[in-house]
Amino acid sequence: MEIMGPGLITGASDDDPSGIATYSQVGAQFGYGLSWTLVFSYPLMAATQEISARIGRVTGRGIAGNLRRYYPSWLLRGIVTLLLLANVINIGADLGAMGAALKLLIGGPAFLYVVAFAALSIGLEVFVRYSRYVSILKYLTLSLLAYVATVFVVGVPWLKVLHSIVLPPLSFDKSYVLAVVAVFGTTISPYLFFWQAEEEVEEEKERPEKSPLKDAPKQAPAEFARIRIDTYVGMALSNLVALFIVITTAATLNAHGVTDIQTSSQAAEALRPIAGPFAFALFAIGIIGTGLLALPVLAGSAAYALGEAMQWPVGLAQKAERARGFYATIIVATIIGAVINFTPIDPIKALFWSAVINGIVAVPVMITMMLMTQRKDIMGDFVLPVVLRVIGWIATAVMALTVVALAVSSVA
Repeated sequence: MEIMGPGLITGASDDDPSGIATYSQVGAQFGYGLSWTLVFSYPLMAATQEISARIGRVTGRGIAGNLRRYYPSWLLRGIVTLLLLANVINIGADLGAMGAALKLLIGGPAFLYVVAFAALSIGLEVFVRYSRYVSILKYLTLSLLAYVATVFVVGVPWLKVLHSIVLPPLSFDKSYVLAVVAVFGTTISPYLFFWQAEEEVEEEKERPEKSPLKDAPKQAPAEFARIRIDTYVGMALSNLVALFIVITTAATLNAHGVTDIQTSSQAAEALRPIAGPFAFALFAIGIIGTGLLALPVLAGSAAYALGEAMQWPVGLAQKAERARGFYATIIVATIIGAVINFTPIDPIKALFWSAVINGIVAVPVMITMMLMTQRKDIMGDFVLPVVLRVIGWIATAVMALTVVALAVSSVA
């Protein structure tokens, strides 16, 4: 596990309860028909995250820090504001799903569990030393195995799955296009870019023998190799688990005519009479485990972005009294997310708008990242290699097309 770190945690956190809800809805509504999206998006997602990691490791700053230093302040303010809004809504949706999942497992008041999960996440981020906390997050990635196990509990026609991936039943129907947009918006999200770049900075600061690669070019070959393995394994785990969730819900819910799933806890509950109590329990436990992993990534990426924009001391390795603004952002974002569950705000609509905002924010962030990584004044001798540059621009174009498709579908 030593070589695995930011990439593994980032990839696993992408399968948060909100993502599980998206993949469950896709599987329930379209069966295996959209399995191809998770195979197609893998190289785009992995390349984008490697680019994010390179920015942090080469420059010694996160994405927001580089934006503040090299780009107009209006661009920084706009991106950070939209990122904060989307992350807080996501935190609220994830906390609600975790509370509902625990209620399904043991009964009791879901709202109390929401408060307890929020308090637990805040306590771990604020009071546990960074190196220990990262170890906890690494082991929480094992919760994703619940979805691997679930696939083998239910009966899956694997030849049909393979056929749907190789020869997908493409459609221009509005609901199909929206589902494709939802999958891409879930797998390639701005908060993942900010988190992985900042975690590379954290890892470098935690080890005295390491320096930003601009200042220590001899470290580059080993560091880029580590980043590549960490990132591509982490993203493979993320998309494989997402694919298994689609397959599980397609083989059970869709096959039995259950096609309308709005939340991850609804998916778990719907599985109980169809796939049995064991599959239901695995699915529900996975929601809680992935939520505990995603909450600090969502709150942390928001705090990193705001902190660098405001030139505050940032980092989970910092003591709370030194990085008060950073930790205050984590606490406030998590509390507001929890409070959303006690308001009349519809969490499903809120999550939809969060996905819309994420998709909108992703495009300018990705364009800026691609331009940033081609500037020698920012990256020194480590501008992007040609292959990574090409895939990065393809990923950016795909995300731009998904935003256009979403806009057209919304007014159609």
